[in-house]
Amino acid sequence: MAGSVNKVILVGNLGKDPEVRSFQNGGRVCKFSIATSENWRDKASGERKEKTEWHNVVIFNENLVKVAEQYLKKGSKVYVEGQLETRKASDSSGGPERYFTEVVLRPFRGEMTLLDSRNSGGSSDYGDDSFGSSGAMENRSGMGRAEAPRRSAAPAGGGGRMDDDEIPF
Repeated sequence: MAGSVNKVILVGNLGKDPEVRSFQNGGRVCKFSIATSENWRDKASGERKEKTEWHNVVIFNENLVKVAEQYLKKGSKVYVEGQLETRKASDSSGGPERYFTEVVLRPFRGEMTLLDSRNSGGSSDYGDDSFGSSGAMENRSGMGRAEAPRRSAAPAGGGGRMDDDEIPF
């Protein structure tokens, strides 16, 4: 294998409203946490069990920050695709260093899909922001990564129906 892969895909619900901060250079960052849950039935007791994991998400992609700020709120269901990054920090009192592992969505390397239906009754899909500085929120299909048109599957051998008289054996 020539390289490595650092890709995380999560579908879950926000634990609280997103927090947006601005930098002195005009850039912005959005932070929120997503809960993912796993359910099972205990074989011994038959009792239903649930385990919830919390994931910290950080968005540095300006268009996705705008979408998160405008549309996400506590409880929103969202799909995020990013990469894991670990950072270290220490408090101002000189305490021990702490490590934080986060799912990071950077420009051109992150994707977010809102899975809640709002007034439109559908879902919104915003991906790798890239083009222009208009700030317009376009559906990803109008941006750089257009999906290939879907075609119905044709039978093997070139399609079409063959009569028994046309079978070559």
